[in-house]
Amino acid sequence: MSRFIAVDRDTAYLLPPSVDEWLPQDHLARFVVEVIDQLDLSELVRQYAGRGSNAYHPAMLLGLLVYGYATGVHSSRKIERACHDSVAFRFIAANTQPDHDSIATFRRRFLPQIEALFVQVLVLAREMKCLKLGNISLDGTKIAANASKHKALSWEHANKIEAQLREEVQQLLKL
Repeated sequence: MSRFIAVDRDTAYLLPPSVDEWLPQDHLARFVVEVIDQLDLSELVRQYAGRGSNAYHPAMLLGLLVYGYATGVHSSRKIERACHDSVAFRFIAANTQPDHDSIATFRRRFLPQIEALFVQVLVLAREMKCLKLGNISLDGTKIAANASKHKALSWEHANKIEAQLREEVQQLLKL
């Protein structure tokens, strides 16, 4: 006779669950939130007049867009759906579910600022050695590693990399 772990979907939590506990400490979503909290978003915040219903904070919407683009989720409708389904998106959205219209309007309204902020996030990620661009596949061949003068960045080369990041951000935002 087989023994199975009991599946009980009706038992409620003793305390309300926290998405913070469900997400690993070294997850990309945590990195995105920490980096965006360090950015100067005062230009975005100032453009909200304070009339009408309460708006979602620009830091949260920007976090959703940055994380979405980093994980290949570009559509505002898919980001909205992920805010219901994905623990990482729920963590960034602080367990709220912004609708796709809010996300799309934010992206359209602040596209130039989002582009500049996205580049800042990528530059910070590169400095912290958290950035991986492109796909790499190996066939199991062992490759010898050594220190190279190409690893040291000159000011000119760093500017070229930043320009390349800006172009990639523009291409992503066009998607």
